[in-house]
Amino acid sequence: MKTIGLIGGLSWESTATYYRRLNELTRDHLGGHHSAKILLHSLDFAEIEQLQVSGGWSVSGDELTRVALGLEHAGADVVLICSNTMHKVVDQVIEAISVPLLHIGEVTGEAIRQRGLTCVGLLGTRYTMEEDFYRFAIESKSAATVQIPDAHEREVVHRVIYEELCQGVIRGDSRATYLQIIAKMIEKGAQGIILGCTEIGLLTDQAEVSVPVFDTTELHVAAAIQFSLSA
Repeated sequence: MKTIGLIGGLSWESTATYYRRLNELTRDHLGGHHSAKILLHSLDFAEIEQLQVSGGWSVSGDELTRVALGLEHAGADVVLICSNTMHKVVDQVIEAISVPLLHIGEVTGEAIRQRGLTCVGLLGTRYTMEEDFYRFAIESKSAATVQIPDAHEREVVHRVIYEELCQGVIRGDSRATYLQIIAKMIEKGAQGIILGCTEIGLLTDQAEVSVPVFDTTELHVAAAIQFSLSA
């Protein structure tokens, strides 16, 4: 079994899901008392969030690189950034480390390609929805067109992530609003929906959506376990 290095705390709400699901899948594959070999470095998300707002991406990239190198030196065989948004600085991290980094967007794009979809809707932070770094990863792996909500809906999706989900607040009215936004994207031709923030799976899931849902947290975890348990 290989050791999985997690850059977490982005936010800790979803990092807890990563830890739980990595161990559950390891147990499911190996049985008995088996659990995942994990190294976790959990950051203070308030510091990272302030850098996001101020545009200090290179500074946050330096911090994630420092953490990734620490995980590698501690024995991690693979590194995961437990956040979609922070993949904006993923190239900076990849250049610095010598172990593989599993890109959450590429893993998701591959899952979309396997389903043969040509148009998918994307929910995530403002940065993830509006900038090219994430959509490019999806489109390059899947060849699918990525659709995003309109400007007002993007503001709502972003606000719920930062003001509610990242703080452990799960509201029924926010779930209903997200489902309305998803339904609108489906009406516009989305054949699947990407839950492109690692916290969104805390709010809604496949059971509430009529088209395939790509929960990026679950896909990232599954790819990590596949790597960890490979020969």
